[in-house]
Amino acid sequence: MNSDQKELIKATIPILKSNGEDLTQHFYTRMFKHHPELKNMFNMGNQANGRQKSALANAVLAYAENIEDPSVLIGVLKGIGTKHRSLNIQPEQYKIVGTHLIASIGEVIGEAATPEILDAWTIAYYQLAGIMINIEKELYAENAAKSGSWNGWRKFTIKKIVEESTEIKSFYLYPEDGKEIADFHSGQYISVQVFVDELGLLQPRQYSLSSAFNPEYYRISVKKENGIADNPFGMVSNTLHSKSEGDVISISAPAGLFHLEKESKNPLVLISGGVGFTPMLSMLETNMNAIQNKKTVWIHGCRNESVHAFKNQISTLKENAQWLENYTFYDKVEDHHLASNQIIQGRVDLNKCKDSILLDGAKFYICGPEMFIKTQYESLIGLNVNHENIFYEEFGPQLINLK
Repeated sequence: MNSDQKELIKATIPILKSNGEDLTQHFYTRMFKHHPELKNMFNMGNQANGRQKSALANAVLAYAENIEDPSVLIGVLKGIGTKHRSLNIQPEQYKIVGTHLIASIGEVIGEAATPEILDAWTIAYYQLAGIMINIEKELYAENAAKSGSWNGWRKFTIKKIVEESTEIKSFYLYPEDGKEIADFHSGQYISVQVFVDELGLLQPRQYSLSSAFNPEYYRISVKKENGIADNPFGMVSNTLHSKSEGDVISISAPAGLFHLEKESKNPLVLISGGVGFTPMLSMLETNMNAIQNKKTVWIHGCRNESVHAFKNQISTLKENAQWLENYTFYDKVEDHHLASNQIIQGRVDLNKCKDSILLDGAKFYICGPEMFIKTQYESLIGLNVNHENIFYEEFGPQLINLK
């Protein structure tokens, strides 16, 4: 891009700030009208609740604001590319997106979208698309080189289903072809693809792997979400909860940048809310199987005991693991918990266990809903934890930008 074109991109920043979500809403409506088959690749729940249009609007704005040096966005782009690899996004699909995004800019902005501005955005978009395609090319090659791995979708049989709480079930997934499966870093996820009858569509979702690696199967632990009326939110989890042992689903190979560093000996502080416990459980089991058994503090919050999955397993593990300390926050505490100093009433408050978590060299991992992550991140910063030692995994599209 030349300097004049970059100035034109920067000139659209105020419009993107005020009308960005109108633009992205128009874009998705336009693209799905012309390419309805793409609905099988997008989370229609996030389309309905607006999270996807917000995430795209934020991404377009961030790109415009950093048009002088897009390299500062590489970390974010790698996260998006990793998700794209897990969804089997291909280079030719970037052209479809580009065609409808540029057309949408013209249709939403109107007369202010001069031919020069549209040309500048066309060049800017395909510059970004080229960066993404190259990132994803490397990710596909890296994944294909792993023993037992695969690109795209592969069929797995649900051989065992375990009810872990009143709303969470674990699914043990075995490869239908009986061949080797890929190892993973604890904290990573797989994408699951199922047909949702209510939508008449295939739908993908990402679920964290909830156990240490086992060469025979993958395990995910899924909360049954409660959708409202015709809102697609929760339809995939409900579809999974209706599955039976012996049913077959498609999954992609493990992916994700939120995971433990295998060789690190630093103490771990795991902070989870609700079903955000799943990657933490994988981390905990992996640490348990390791020789060094790093000092670990796990802080978990949920509504009450009935929805607290794996609580008995964690209690049993703690009895035999001197390296593990845990605190549980319940919104509602039963009478028999009142005498326990490990069960605390209320939302997770890190100040109530700060003496246990402020360990030299500790790495902090947070997983849960958006507001939970923001609250715990800010609490850690308030406790003078270096932001470089804080890692988080957000449910759904990337909306959080914490520094």
